Amino acid sequence: MLNNLLFSALILAATSTPTADIPVGRFSHSDMTGWSDKAVKGKTSYSIEDGVLKAHANKAASGKIKKLSVDTKKYPILTWSWKIEHTLQHEDVTKKQGNDFAARVYVIFPRTFFWRMRAINYVWSAKMPKGSEAKSPHAANSVIVAVESGDEKVGKWVSEERNVYEDYKRIFGEEPPLMGGVAIMTDTDDTQDEVTAWYGDITLRGAEKP
Repeated sequence: MLNNLLFSALILAATSTPTADIPVGRFSHSDMTGWSDKAVKGKTSYSIEDGVLKAHANKAASGKIKKLSVDTKKYPILTWSWKIEHTLQHEDVTKKQGNDFAARVYVIFPRTFFWRMRAINYVWSAKMPKGSEAKSPHAANSVIVAVESGDEKVGKWVSEERNVYEDYKRIFGEEPPLMGGVAIMTDTDDTQDEVTAWYGDITLRGAEKP
């Protein structure tokens, strides 16, 4: 009887225990461990203030990146929160001269050759319809996904959740390689604008075990 109860308990645990989450950005703990600068053009200012990461860009573009190797089939859900001061009215996703966004969260997938590296670029867009997608004018293997759009939520904290594993399969039509990193960027070098954005904690959430 005891053995049967123990066996049942083990089966229940195996079917309901989720994989532990991966804390990618622990800004609420003032922790920037593992994050490094990614220069593009000029320099966006990043600083921890009141438990969030503040980004300020004035006709500049640079990002922060954290390299990590993750199987998105096991950790498919990316969550984060963000807030922006305003959208960029000269944004134009079809042109290099307009490819700026007030806030971006990248997920990067390295491949054998650098030019085959792929990225999903989640953005807060001024003009792209929410949920729409477009290829980056700078890189054919980088796809932009408008998670938020317009000014309705400007000045408010918004929480986001994306299934990166399913997004990759839908966008690129194949199983994803290991994720190589997560990056954030607030950029205004193309639109010659100025904007402030704020980023909350970023987490990769594990899938529940079958």
